[in-house]
Amino acid sequence: MIHRPPHIVVIGSANTDLAMRVPKLPGPGETVTGGQFLVVAGGKGANQAVAAARAGARVTLIASVGRDGFGNAALKGLRREAIDTRYVVRSRRAASGVALIMVDANGENLIGVAPGSNDELSPQHIDAGLTALCAARCLVVQLEIPLPTVRRAIELAVRRDVPVLLNPAPAQRVPKDLLRNVTFLTPNEHELQALTGLPARRKPEIESAARRLKTAERQHVLVTCGPRGVCWCSTEGLRWFPAPMVRAMDTVGAGDCFSGVVAAALAEGRPIADAIRFGIAAASISVTRPGAQASMPFRREILKAL
Repeated sequence: MIHRPPHIVVIGSANTDLAMRVPKLPGPGETVTGGQFLVVAGGKGANQAVAAARAGARVTLIASVGRDGFGNAALKGLRREAIDTRYVVRSRRAASGVALIMVDANGENLIGVAPGSNDELSPQHIDAGLTALCAARCLVVQLEIPLPTVRRAIELAVRRDVPVLLNPAPAQRVPKDLLRNVTFLTPNEHELQALTGLPARRKPEIESAARRLKTAERQHVLVTCGPRGVCWCSTEGLRWFPAPMVRAMDTVGAGDCFSGVVAAALAEGRPIADAIRFGIAAASISVTRPGAQASMPFRREILKAL
């Protein structure tokens, strides 16, 4: 009998990252002379799709790219990862999304995004991909696309009992009724603070904010805290999962790596605690490499790290 990988649907952004390594991140009005410049594939949706595919899932991506060189390159890269792109829309009006990224010597970053065609992904495009969504073991979505589109995706998944993983990034306030329908929330500390209005720097603050964010009985909040690991808040209480000590080169895409890999692990039936460990191991590998999609580890690397 042939093993068929679990199917997940990722709905979100696809960008091209224009990235520069600099000695330190500039302040307002400051110019910093940089070093290496890279043009690489990015966008939270596409990043998470690649992470999930390399972790062993069969992935369908619903996104929007322009009819330009960046869009062509994005589709070529996604297909190279064996990601189903039949529902990726080609905009006739907007250019493909672009992110400008600076990464310092410690791997910390500053990011600005021009959404472009990502803003044209509509609820109607989600309806067009309903067949794929019905067959999915998990839906993954983020906030780099219009909120009505996110809402429609979650509504359709809930009606069909498909678990939903929402990475609430970039940081913004999200309606509580939408959050209640999410099975797995994966904010970082900054996003946790934006969602709850509570401070989320120290561990006790993170724990308090995670409890506040959890709005449904079966919901799980997985707060990614960089080198401090992950705080898991569920009906059973709070639990911290440590992250291994690594030398970070570039943290761009680490949160996307975690979300995509956790979704892949959950879809294949792993317990939540195991899925968290799987995601942490993958993200810890990704930060040792440059770029977003290029840094996503393959399944064999994750298993070896574990």
